[in-house]
Amino acid sequence: MNSTDPSPPQKPAEERETSDRASHLAFVAHEIRNPLATALWSAELLGRLSAQDRGGARGDKLARMCLRAILRVRRLVEDHLLAERLDAAGLPVALEAVPLSDLVPADAASIGAPELTIDLEPGALAVTDAGLARRAIEATLFAAARGGAPVRVTGRRGGAAVRIRVEGSPADPADIADRCAGEGNDQHGAVLGLGAARRAALALGGSLVVEESAFVIELPALEPERAPG
Repeated sequence: MNSTDPSPPQKPAEERETSDRASHLAFVAHEIRNPLATALWSAELLGRLSAQDRGGARGDKLARMCLRAILRVRRLVEDHLLAERLDAAGLPVALEAVPLSDLVPADAASIGAPELTIDLEPGALAVTDAGLARRAIEATLFAAARGGAPVRVTGRRGGAAVRIRVEGSPADPADIADRCAGEGNDQHGAVLGLGAARRAALALGGSLVVEESAFVIELPALEPERAPG
């Protein structure tokens, strides 16, 4: 007779967590599968063209389609792997004092925005991992530029934190939550970026929230030295 006790049943909270996790992974798999199929299809068609057609308008169209799909896959995979490493606390974080101006990209084209306005408090320093903070901020800028919206970034120091506010296309709290199977996607591969950004902000001792239809990232600040009394 087998005396091994059966595994204890999962609690309702654990069941919900498992179900949410499975649904999110199904969403990730679906998002990656679609552009990957497009890349494979366009590459296959490109290989079937004659040398003359490959160098012509048809070949150019297929090559651009393949490149867009591959870039979308790369963004999805990078954001998903970043989120996974942050969840597993498997990403080293090196904190240093970084000027806000070094964390916010200044090129509107890099985030797909027609216009990018930046207003940062001079001398404000965040105590952060520069690479990880840039990833989080870029994700919010990219999301704010959806639909060709102009983007405005303001950064101010307040007490022990710096607040970076990103305004553009109206933000919703659901934007920064993990997506689940059946939810909408985008055509740029940035749909996982905000979930990774939320995790990155937490790992840096800060937060990413939505306030009044804008994204707000808080990061620990370097307190200015007090003048001698």
